[in-house]
Amino acid sequence: MADSNRETHGFQAEVRALLRLMIHSLYSHREIFLRELISNASDANDKLRFLALSRPELLAGGGELGIWIEPDAAAGTLTIRDNGVGMTRADAIAHLGTIAKSGTAEFLGRLSGDEQRDAQLIGQFGVGFYSAFIVADRVEVYSRAAGAAPAEGVHWTSSADGSFEVASVELAERGTRVLLHLKEDAREFADALRLRGLVRRYSDHIAFPVHLPKAGATLDTEVVNQAQALWTRPRADIQDEEYRDFYRHVSHDGAEPLAWSHHRVEGRREYTSLMYLPGRAPFDLWRADAARGLKLYVRRVFIMDDAEQFLPRYLRFVRGVVDAADLPLNVSRELLQTDAQVEAMRGALTRRALELLARLATDEPDKYRTFWREFGAVLKEGVGEDPTNRERLLPLLRFVSTALEGEEASVSLAEYVARMQPGQERIYYVVADSLAAARGSPHLERLRAAGIEVLLLADRIDEWVIAQVREFQGKPLKDAARGEFEPQPGAAVESRSDEQRRNDKSLCRRIKEALGDAVAEVRPSQRLQDSPACLVRPEGEPSAQLRRMLEAHGQQWPASKPVLEINTAHALLGHLDTESDATAFGEFARVLYEQALLTEEGTLPDPGGFARRLSALLARLAGAAR
Repeated sequence: MADSNRETHGFQAEVRALLRLMIHSLYSHREIFLRELISNASDANDKLRFLALSRPELLAGGGELGIWIEPDAAAGTLTIRDNGVGMTRADAIAHLGTIAKSGTAEFLGRLSGDEQRDAQLIGQFGVGFYSAFIVADRVEVYSRAAGAAPAEGVHWTSSADGSFEVASVELAERGTRVLLHLKEDAREFADALRLRGLVRRYSDHIAFPVHLPKAGATLDTEVVNQAQALWTRPRADIQDEEYRDFYRHVSHDGAEPLAWSHHRVEGRREYTSLMYLPGRAPFDLWRADAARGLKLYVRRVFIMDDAEQFLPRYLRFVRGVVDAADLPLNVSRELLQTDAQVEAMRGALTRRALELLARLATDEPDKYRTFWREFGAVLKEGVGEDPTNRERLLPLLRFVSTALEGEEASVSLAEYVARMQPGQERIYYVVADSLAAARGSPHLERLRAAGIEVLLLADRIDEWVIAQVREFQGKPLKDAARGEFEPQPGAAVESRSDEQRRNDKSLCRRIKEALGDAVAEVRPSQRLQDSPACLVRPEGEPSAQLRRMLEAHGQQWPASKPVLEINTAHALLGHLDTESDATAFGEFARVLYEQALLTEEGTLPDPGGFARRLSALLARLAGAAR
């Protein structure tokens, strides 16, 4: 088996950084390499079985698909072998010299030096092969692609020194053989008993037989895993730890899932689904081109990864498998998009996923808080994208509110309704660029004084989401910063005499004349208690945050003039009312308006002018005080 046409290649820069991590940072989690290499072998077998649906000759001469683990304690080596799809020379250079999956920068950026955390990332980013260097100081790969001639085999080797060699070699069988030259302190992984325990722990669910030498034998092997697809077994026969192990295999996520749902549907349509809720968001959750969806099997034959047609986009975080009995084995992504049976399965699987979330929210609220922190912004998309399931989604939403302290604390709409004040008819909310801005909004002052809870919406998607929701449990939703203010039951309202009301109207008229077309109206406010003024927009008009987002995408929202509401009981307004100098009054009124505009929008069209006017006003007031 002589090598020929040998070449030396340098590793991609990200791979070199990754190898340093493998070699120096994951000492106490070394066994994960076996999990990853067995998973890779299983994927290779799955891919071959799929290709053989249209090209059955690819399976010729290879025997039953399986995985073989061959330890050699005397030589200090360990081999993991499969008879799957194999690799060409070009494949070996591309797949074993670079990290082909998008997001390598994100992956390297998330490495922390914490062994427990970093070990959980291995595999999630398509880098499982490199975990071999945790235990090996040299790795060799022999591979021949299915359908290729024996002379088209490839031999890849590296000592993790920044480069790898690739040569052509003649191989009698298809598939891939990974030969690990174990480090002196990793010889435990050449022990068959140790390997058997690791296979049962990490890879018992693999749907292909994993062979190990029998005790005391070198040629005879035995299957050490169940070699049965986990989702095909009865739920009563599956332990929780087996479900968790399978999640790690199907998701390449070393962390534990929050929950899972395993169901078999029989009758008009027959399929089995096993869906998981991850415990943390993947690095590419917000990438438009990121792979998503369930693994699709047809009668336990692997068809494709990331079959996104079975769940809506807002459930893109769900991991798992769906195994259909009635779909054709040659089904493609294009056929899935137009298949009526797939559409029916999509509806049922979506409901099943939402039921899983509802059960988690009810039975394990702490875990649901973890889920919401990681995926809440994604789930919100469904309110607008999936009107059919909107009523199922609304109870799952969580919001920060004035009744809670801290950004992590959240309330459901049902909890809000249960806490409503006697006589309160609406669910109040306010939209702002940040939670701090929302909590400090002057529009909340009278509501807060009356003990009315207000939802604080600061996510970029919140305003769009809430616009899709007119009511919840018969209670309309109301933006506290829009339209006329509605006096609240139990709220203390300062009584004004007839003379004071006449003075208020006169002051409003003078301010409107000073501001001109900047505002549509100036009126006394019922919503303010501590602040001197605020701006009020019409019902249904987007917030400043949403207007900026629309403008950033080239969409101009027709401009409208706000209403300036003034707190006539405030000391500043009292001073303004006594100002007889028309120029000074105008400058003071402009500062009042710009202060309200700054509070609402966070920016001013002329901040320099505002600063000059404010400085002049402060100097004038300071002089008056002296």
